[in-house]
Amino acid sequence: MRFKLRSKIVLLTTLVSVPALTMSPARAAEAPEIRTPPAPPTPRINGPEIFGVRPDHPFFYHIPATGDRPMAFKVILHAKNARGASDKPFKIEVGETIDLTPAMGWNSWNHYAGRITQELVRQNAKAMVDSGLINHGWSYINIDDTWQGQRGGAFHGLQGNEKFPDIKALCDTIHGIGLKFGIYSTPWETSYATFPGGSSENPEGTWTKPATKTVKNKKILPCAIAQYHFTTNDADQWAAWGVDYLKYDWNPIELPETQEMADALRNSGRDIVFSLSNNMNITNGPTIGKIANSWRTTGDIKANWTSMSQRGFGQDKWRPYASPGHWNDPDMLEIATKERNQPGLTPDEEYTHMTLWCLLSAPLLLANDLSNLDDFTRNLLENDEVLAVSQDSRGDQAVEIARDGDARVYAKTLADGGRAVGLFNTGTNGTLTVTVKWSDLKIQGSNQVRDLWRQKDLGRFSDEFSLPVASHSAELVKLAP
Repeated sequence: MRFKLRSKIVLLTTLVSVPALTMSPARAAEAPEIRTPPAPPTPRINGPEIFGVRPDHPFFYHIPATGDRPMAFKVILHAKNARGASDKPFKIEVGETIDLTPAMGWNSWNHYAGRITQELVRQNAKAMVDSGLINHGWSYINIDDTWQGQRGGAFHGLQGNEKFPDIKALCDTIHGIGLKFGIYSTPWETSYATFPGGSSENPEGTWTKPATKTVKNKKILPCAIAQYHFTTNDADQWAAWGVDYLKYDWNPIELPETQEMADALRNSGRDIVFSLSNNMNITNGPTIGKIANSWRTTGDIKANWTSMSQRGFGQDKWRPYASPGHWNDPDMLEIATKERNQPGLTPDEEYTHMTLWCLLSAPLLLANDLSNLDDFTRNLLENDEVLAVSQDSRGDQAVEIARDGDARVYAKTLADGGRAVGLFNTGTNGTLTVTVKWSDLKIQGSNQVRDLWRQKDLGRFSDEFSLPVASHSAELVKLAP
């Protein structure tokens, strides 16, 4: 592939040894079905087919590829080793739109919350590389609330506190192993966890921890936007550190402060993905949906079936506002999470979670301890044919096309003209036979059906096809003429 752009290109890959798969005692007792075959020893390039970059900004991308190492890489993308070769078209668009496919990575909050430290972030970044997740497209390492200290430095931006003594060094370390670095902030005077925010009641921006319980989401200080804004200060500081992603967290989300930060990020000299949290009102879709890269469409997700399913199956009304570079976000992935007072998801429920989020073109942000991945979890997260549904360059968001009791069918159109189709059983009364009808998909004729979780062809079908789906589980297929 040949391309011409005014940007510095940095393409990276890392040599990693993937550890042997192990099964935790809890998973072994459940004996879940491991559907995804292991990645073959021959080279295979994974991840998206398209990536956005703005003019004169650096371009940083780790090539996610599986296969035996050593392996030589070319910018085509072309991978070759002793067992064979793999080529994949990769389009670089230089323009005003970035984040052309949904972000894939990790966020610290659900597992660590206020316990997060610079060293724990570094450990999880290393685990993303050592586990091999990096070679399947997982790339962002994002810290959440509680990193913030007082203002200072060359830009008078927020600095790290005692838990984060050198954020620039942390960012450099994460970049050095082929990953990207994300940070958290709020336009409020004080964050949800009562740490410094992006505005202040004094022009110096000095901050004092609230002495009493704060009232949130009611525009009442300190959980509100104060008189003096430090938006540009913080954006310039993040750019100087090398930040790649911003989670901007407040409620209600409104246009003026969103535009203010969008402009500050755009003028910082660095492409920084702009993700809004939390629970944006859908009336803002036509306006904020054009300037942010993603926005939370829900309240906070919890590690249980009801919370996950209510968020994932409620996204159809948001579809008009989604497009490449602008994504509806039903919150983080509750995959292998261990949260206080939460039961977690069963293996079948985790198949539903991943299947639905990929169909929805939602950001895929893990929220677990990456240093403690068992056999099942890694298998779930490393299926490149499933992840390709998420990273498809068309950027379509699936919607429900059929429902019959507990059986649901979701579908999205892919860039190659095929259809990705999810078959869901939301009930608890055992396995259901779920049928996909060509009339619901608005297609005709004979179509090849491929099981994406098991990575095998099921044959050619006309008019319809059916699969058994276990309770609270899902199947994912691709249809192609």
